[in-house]
Amino acid sequence: MTETIDFATLVGFVGMACIIAAYAYLTWKTDPNPFILHGTNLTGAALLTVSLLVHTNWPSLVLEGFWAAIAIWGLVKAMRDRRRQT
Repeated sequence: MTETIDFATLVGFVGMACIIAAYAYLTWKTDPNPFILHGTNLTGAALLTVSLLVHTNWPSLVLEGFWAAIAIWGLVKAMRDRRRQT
């Protein structure tokens, strides 16, 4: 394989690493911080979306849209929970 990796692909790999890291964090941590978890997932989805806009794969692009929406919902929920506690 002699294909070079372009910038969009590199950005996609970083996004993929974010999503895997967030899942690992959720699995290993007894009481995960929702801001770290959902923020990392949102970052990963955004980076993968950038990559997918260059190298279009519609099913994956739709998946990242849902992934980002769920992460945003998780962040909003975490902010509401934090406000209730203070």
